[in-house]
Amino acid sequence: MQTMVRTEVAINGQSFFLAQDQDVDALRRSVEAAISSSGRFVHFTVVGNREVSVLVSPRTEVVISVETVQFDPRDTGGDDEPWGGLFDM
Repeated sequence: MQTMVRTEVAINGQSFFLAQDQDVDALRRSVEAAISSSGRFVHFTVVGNREVSVLVSPRTEVVISVETVQFDPRDTGGDDEPWGGLFDM
C-alpha cells in the first residue's frame, strides 16, 4: 500500500486537512505573524484543492498534527481541479 503524510490544522476546534503541496513551516510562520499582530487572514489549500482563509488573532487556538495515510492521487493541491474531499476507502 502506498502512503503519504497528511497534515491536519485545527483552528478553534474546526479541522482542516492540508493539500499535499502546502508548506507547513510557512503556514506556522503565517499563524505566528497573525497572532503577534492584532489579527490577519491566513490562507491555505485543503484536501479537495479548495482555498481557505481564516482570520487568526491572538485569541485563536491553532493545533497542527501530522499522520501517515493511504495515498490519494487526487490530493495535488491544485485549486484549478477541486474535488469533494477525503479519500473514499
